Amino acid sequence: MGVTAITTHIPVLLREVIENLAIQPGGRYIDCTLGGGGHTQAILESSSPGGQVLGIDADPEAIRSVENRLASYAKSILLVNENFINLRDICVKYDFLPVHGILFDLGLSSQQLDEGERGFSFQHDSPLDMRFNPGQKLSAADIVNKFSETRLAEILKVYGEETNSRQIARKIVRRRPILTSAELAEVVEEAVGGRYGKIHPATRTFQALRIAVNNEMENLELALNQALGLLGFRGRLVVISYHSLEDRIVKQFMQKESRDCICPPEVLKCSCGHRANLKIISKKIVTPSSCETELNPRSRSAKLRAAERIIPLEEQYERVADTFKSPLNMITQGWGRPALI
Repeated sequence: MGVTAITTHIPVLLREVIENLAIQPGGRYIDCTLGGGGHTQAILESSSPGGQVLGIDADPEAIRSVENRLASYAKSILLVNENFINLRDICVKYDFLPVHGILFDLGLSSQQLDEGERGFSFQHDSPLDMRFNPGQKLSAADIVNKFSETRLAEILKVYGEETNSRQIARKIVRRRPILTSAELAEVVEEAVGGRYGKIHPATRTFQALRIAVNNEMENLELALNQALGLLGFRGRLVVISYHSLEDRIVKQFMQKESRDCICPPEVLKCSCGHRANLKIISKKIVTPSSCETELNPRSRSAKLRAAERIIPLEEQYERVADTFKSPLNMITQGWGRPALI
């Protein structure tokens, strides 16, 4: 039996997350990427008394770990072992809506990176896995050993933004089977002609494979759209991303939902009927301070974006009219809760 490394979980941009979520006592919040539970704990502490948090993670080990770590908050936290692609269904199932704030921290947790058997990092010689949920079928080993050279090169180029994608894909195919993370890192290093600089040449390859295995980009786009429908008036959406692909998706989503019209520029008269649903909190990306990156080097690439839910005038009028019909409806629609008015 292997020995599991004991790691210290350091939540990224913790103060900035709490500030941008505008946490208040009695609020309801969702942590869509539970990880080590650092952000969740801070949200629970800041929303006390009466605050509630729904914590979601596709990794069952994360659920077990946080369940133990935050046992004292058992009455205020609901932990669900699911992928955030099912965010809306989870909230409906547990009657957890509308909410005051939703957080996505899209980075890997320290536990996932440091657990050798998961294959997320080439720092350990471990089986090529990289699945957030061990129950899913596709693993990194399947992609590396079964996908065509063309498809491999495409994955490395699109998801890893790897300029040497063709050379690496060609080398991988020639060296099959590749069964461990160390083997793959060695193959990539050979393909690009050795190591240069501080960053290992296999970094982008591992990133690309992890994204492909877990369908991360597509899931993020769908989850962001679901999150929008779960936020009450003035509810906050906060997203921390760690590479340009994720950040681009978040940026474009927030920009689109902060505009009334999303018709193409060449259209002279608006025909889309779209209305702004969000107000971007800060035009400038929030990044870690030099002090934080020194204490936690894994935070160095983090970028935080935040937006606030605004209700179109027509919808506001409809909600106000509904509240006069039923006091119960006033509560269920969020108008009776502090952060939603």
